[in-house]
Amino acid sequence: MLQKLGPERHNGIADTLIVVPAFNEQNNIRGVLREIQASLPEVDILVVNDCSHDSTAVIAREFDGVCVIDLPCNLGIGGAMQTGFKYALNKDYQYVVQVDGDGQHVPSEVGALFEKMQQERCDMVIGSRFLGVDSFRTTWCRRMGIKVFYCLFRALVNTRITDGTSGFRLYNRKSLQVLARFYSSDYPEPDAIVLLKKHGLRVAEVGVEMRQREHGESSITPIKSPYYMAKVILTILFSCARARR
Repeated sequence: MLQKLGPERHNGIADTLIVVPAFNEQNNIRGVLREIQASLPEVDILVVNDCSHDSTAVIAREFDGVCVIDLPCNLGIGGAMQTGFKYALNKDYQYVVQVDGDGQHVPSEVGALFEKMQQERCDMVIGSRFLGVDSFRTTWCRRMGIKVFYCLFRALVNTRITDGTSGFRLYNRKSLQVLARFYSSDYPEPDAIVLLKKHGLRVAEVGVEMRQREHGESSITPIKSPYYMAKVILTILFSCARARR
């Protein structure tokens, strides 16, 4: 069920929509939404409930002004975010900020993303844990994977990205138009960088604070890490091959 937003949608930070993809985040979503509304009272919020089995959607609907889309089946982070991209384009938003439902992203850092986008005149800004900010920096296993992606981005699209798996991102309308059409269903963040670069768009990073999730576990466990790396690398290579045609 889709809740409609009120008529004051176009005020605030330049027609911005916060998209919160959420799967079984009942222990985190309340705190995430409270913090967004406290830090960014002028923005609209869309929670994409990725067929959660818990009370995620019920809790999200407790908040005035928060729109909730319930997906009929679990699409993964990629499908949830692509739903948000399409919604934002349809409602004429100019910017989308991805804030994950696990509580790791700090809403007060959104201003840093906007400042970087204005300075660099880029189309997507990634919040990085590795650019001179004292922040939670994830597990050593995931950091190794991030370094592999760093080398891939250098080789394939001549871009230095220190935190290619970060989901804390700001998109402008140009990048939304690309990603609403092409977006990987699983673990899409690294592939999106290559896709946007291959479409001639600009990608930048800015250092931000992040936190360790308080409840639940990441879907990328040490056991799943080799599968994750292989799948994402193959997806990136296929994206490069497709873009050359």
